[in-house]
Amino acid sequence: MARIGVEQSLTAVSEELVSKGYDVVSLKQESDANSCDCCVISGLDQNVMGIQDHVTNGTVINADGMSAMDVCQRVEHTLNNQTH
Repeated sequence: MARIGVEQSLTAVSEELVSKGYDVVSLKQESDANSCDCCVISGLDQNVMGIQDHVTNGTVINADGMSAMDVCQRVEHTLNNQTH
């Protein structure tokens, strides 16, 4: 199953992804994203200083304004499109 990095503040998203069988990794520091197929961020501190460092080859999903179920659907859609 895919490895999903989730920002620490998104507990409900982590729980939803785990219940669907995904390997969920807490994103405590940038290097945690290196081995992830997809990362979910809260969007609260997204690019505050205008600097964008590339730390993962996976897709980054901004969960701002989305429910945990919406985020899981977006993750599944993203991963399905990556494999086809």
